[in-house]
Amino acid sequence: MQLKQTQDALQQWHQMLATRDMSLLNEILADDVVFRSPVAFHPYEGKAVVTFILSNVIQVFENFTYHREFLTDNAQSAVLEFSANVDDKMLKGIDMIQFNKQGQIVDFEVMIRPKSGLEALAAHMGQRIKQFQPG
Repeated sequence: MQLKQTQDALQQWHQMLATRDMSLLNEILADDVVFRSPVAFHPYEGKAVVTFILSNVIQVFENFTYHREFLTDNAQSAVLEFSANVDDKMLKGIDMIQFNKQGQIVDFEVMIRPKSGLEALAAHMGQRIKQFQPG
């Protein structure tokens, strides 16, 4: 049964990015979601801050494209390989996403390379995260 929820959630995720309708995050993210940033040691916890981060990073990324998708055997986790540009820097990365039984994202971890791309992303997101005001 978990496979269907996860596949539906991933389809909703891809639709959200294609349309850039980030309001769908309210449905997709669990209230207690945790976001593990490639540049921050401590994770960000809670729907409000994770919505803020994901809504901003999609504005920073240019030419964002997913290439491959992998599901774990239990269908509770997915790894999505992507590429993007930030300013004149190219980067590759993966989103490691864990879902609950309802198909909502409970854990979202991002890894990015090379260092130059990560640094460009960190500079942009560092400025934006300062603007976050908890609800």
